[in-house]
Amino acid sequence: MSGVPGGVSPYLIAIIGVVLVLLARRSRLVGTVLTIGLLGLAVMIFTQRAAIDPALDRVARMFGADRGGQQVMGKEMRVPMARDGHFWVRARVGGSERRMLVDSGATVTALSSDTAAALGLRVETPLFPVVLQTANGSIEAQTATITELHIGNIVARDLPVVVSPAFGDMNVIGMNFLSRLKSWRVEGRTLILEPHHPQRVG
Repeated sequence: MSGVPGGVSPYLIAIIGVVLVLLARRSRLVGTVLTIGLLGLAVMIFTQRAAIDPALDRVARMFGADRGGQQVMGKEMRVPMARDGHFWVRARVGGSERRMLVDSGATVTALSSDTAAALGLRVETPLFPVVLQTANGSIEAQTATITELHIGNIVARDLPVVVSPAFGDMNVIGMNFLSRLKSWRVEGRTLILEPHHPQRVG
């Protein structure tokens, strides 16, 4: 998968950049213009990657480039589709915040082992193994319960989750969360979530 817009090879970008820098050495004005242009291109590439890379997303939010975009409007929370074609939300548990993928195809909310540890969840191995079917085959998962999960004006209490290191850095909001809402739907490129009891967003 290409890391730059339009599928342009990063090697081609690097070659063009070197050529432009060499040309820029002949003129201060041209050098200034090219420097600004290259910085703009770097920012564009970074923000595109941040939309699909959780590690870069955390860095982007540190500099105020929040990729979540979720907004509470009246009783509803609206989440715009990200560049990767998915819906991502900012979920908060206690004082910790995590970026999570909303996936109506997932039966249960799923957390990576690192996320569960960071949130201080009590992870247990059930008497009967929980086996999940993923794109990479079957995996066994442990279970835990989130006392309170906040997303915008929505709060889910005592939410069961599955935990596995096989999830990598991925955290997923599943149907066991969505089914608790008054309604949820997709209109165009916007996911609309409406809770039964909207919470005040502080």
